[in-house]
Amino acid sequence: MPVSAERFGTTPDGEEVDRYTLAAGPIRIQVLSYGGALCAIEAPDRAGRTANVVLGLPTLDDYVHRSPYFGCITGRYANRIAGGRFTLDGRSYHIPLNDGPNALHGGGIGLDKQVWKVEETGDAAIRLHHTSPDGDQGFPGTLAVSVSYTLGERGDLRIDYAATCDAPTVLNLTNHSYFNLAGEGSGDVYGHVVQINADGYTPVGPDLIPTGVIEPVAGTPLDFTTPTEVRARIRDDFPQLVRGHGYDHNYVLRGAQVAARVVEPVSGRTLSVQTTEPGMQFYTGNFLDGALVGPAGRAYRQGDGLALETQHFPDSPNQPSFPSTVLRPGQEFRSTTVYTFGVE
Repeated sequence: MPVSAERFGTTPDGEEVDRYTLAAGPIRIQVLSYGGALCAIEAPDRAGRTANVVLGLPTLDDYVHRSPYFGCITGRYANRIAGGRFTLDGRSYHIPLNDGPNALHGGGIGLDKQVWKVEETGDAAIRLHHTSPDGDQGFPGTLAVSVSYTLGERGDLRIDYAATCDAPTVLNLTNHSYFNLAGEGSGDVYGHVVQINADGYTPVGPDLIPTGVIEPVAGTPLDFTTPTEVRARIRDDFPQLVRGHGYDHNYVLRGAQVAARVVEPVSGRTLSVQTTEPGMQFYTGNFLDGALVGPAGRAYRQGDGLALETQHFPDSPNQPSFPSTVLRPGQEFRSTTVYTFGVE
């Protein structure tokens, strides 16, 4: 089915933003040129009833001024960099702090705050492009980045990332969708059953920065190696859960298999995640506080969505034992994540 487009609004700087609709098989998605945001994913339940299963906002003004990264492409560096500082090839760089003492998702004006150019559309596919100039939010080098969304006939949404640079830099990209398989605005996700194929995670200190070690999930409330309801242990007094106000942790994936699977028992909707990335941040919408209202006219409160952010590890530029996020001229960054929707 051809991609359709409609005007969604105009930014305060006068840039026009469009909303694109893609459909294939049982799934329909909507993508904004602002932040490359997935603003809707419509999927059927076991009875064939369709609902939007990601949190979003009704207007462009909401996305510009109030969005907690709903559905957007985050970068240049997804997740946190301690103190907003890192050293590369002997030079120090500083990213603006926008998360207490840390830089989060590339600083205050990251890729999520840009109007992306739509380079190409096809049957149930769209490719967006953005050029981030040298020094953008403190990052070195000009970065040319593209992101493609492609829908398959079997309920799969494939996200392909590609990037090149003209000077050494660091890069970590992800999509920041908040999923609620019962339907956007339906309440919390604590009844969702989650399985994560990871034996280890990167514990965090008081500022939610990794300590630099990898610890086993076995014997902790972070163990989702077998299917477990989110609510089962989210309120345990485990220090990591207390620090994150819930789950907000990077899992070290086993690789070469399904990274995660989520089931919403009432609707029967399922979501599986495959990725080429070494990690995945599992986040349970801990800082939603009722101040935002979604397209269904319902306020979003703590726990009303969960994110499965496929990525490299947080603070990798400052953690030499973590997989490198350095990108150099002549190299091409490539990454793929597939979200597959189904029913059981």
